[in-house]
Amino acid sequence: MSTIVAPSLLSADFLNLERDIEMLNRSEADWIHLDIMDGVFVPNISFGFPVINLLKKVTKKPLDAHLMIVQPEKFIDEIAATGATYMNVHLEACMHLHKVVQEIRKKGMKPAVTLNPHTPVSMLEDILPDLEMVLLMSVNPGFGGQQFIDNSVRKVTQLKEMILKQQTSTLIEVDGGVNLETGRRLVNAGADILVAGSFIFSSGHPEETIRMLRAL
Repeated sequence: MSTIVAPSLLSADFLNLERDIEMLNRSEADWIHLDIMDGVFVPNISFGFPVINLLKKVTKKPLDAHLMIVQPEKFIDEIAATGATYMNVHLEACMHLHKVVQEIRKKGMKPAVTLNPHTPVSMLEDILPDLEMVLLMSVNPGFGGQQFIDNSVRKVTQLKEMILKQQTSTLIEVDGGVNLETGRRLVNAGADILVAGSFIFSSGHPEETIRMLRAL
């Protein structure tokens, strides 16, 4: 099975966003990853619902919404209205994580939980059977183009062991510093989905770059 590739729109050219979306539609990209930031949970602000609502009119790919915000439960209805397939919330941002996961599923989306680099995967032991996907951040969230944190490979291995032990079908997604070298290490450790931003959009041939990532 091919590795699932989810290009991060954060690294697209926002002056030519329609052009980049059309490129992703033509490409072998499986999903489009949306990094939604509030400047509070992470030290950056990205884009909001006006942009996301326009995306659903032009993209042919499933949307993977990654909310790097405080109190993400406040926006479950709005994310559902965008047509997003996955809603990704940070464990560190949710006081009542199980309830949030239930509400996401009730709205017809697939619930996913994200861990920051410093958060151990053991924190997911009780919630894992309720999740469709876990996103492991392999950089500190907030900005694209950061250096890959090597310990992320070990975390993927630990999470894969936990998934196999609990016999769940939870997918493992990794975001941050992904290229062909780090991507290969992550896939070998058990990752199912690679999120890549600057590596794709800054390459001379982004469609070919996506193809190579899928072949890992």
